[in-house]
Amino acid sequence: MQQELTNMLPTGFADESKVWIYQSSRPFSDKEELQINEELHQFYAQWLSHGAPVKGWAKLLFKQFIIIMADETGTQVGGCSTDSSVRVIKSLERQYKVNFFDRMTITFLLKNKTEMLPYNQVQYALDKGFLNKDTLTFNNIATTKKELLEKWLVPLSESWLADRIALPVL
Repeated sequence: MQQELTNMLPTGFADESKVWIYQSSRPFSDKEELQINEELHQFYAQWLSHGAPVKGWAKLLFKQFIIIMADETGTQVGGCSTDSSVRVIKSLERQYKVNFFDRMTITFLLKNKTEMLPYNQVQYALDKGFLNKDTLTFNNIATTKKELLEKWLVPLSESWLADRIALPVL
């Protein structure tokens, strides 16, 4: 899965490139995905920080996650330029009637499809066998390209959730 993820991300960005992950409250249709990716492209093609172009990239991945990346080896991303990226996300929220800021919903990859669960139902899903320690979990706390590649999609047992749930002992 890591190779597939590597193929989804841009080449030529430093491992330390800043990353912001926005998880949608629902998956997008193919048509919506095309529209969103076009809007994201328009944003990062004109992204500036203190008047200087930002080496940026943004895309909807897995039909549910907007990833914004900034390689700061040339231009540092300041507060105003970060705010401009949040305005784009808020605009997409209104346009598509979704929530990108709900941190209490956890997304898993089951049979190559994203499945969402409220945080308070994860233990129940584990207890009933719908999830297990090896179920791939989107770990949306990655902040760099390197973390995105290595720690974004990980088994539940290796995610930030692992110490907050009781994993079944086999």
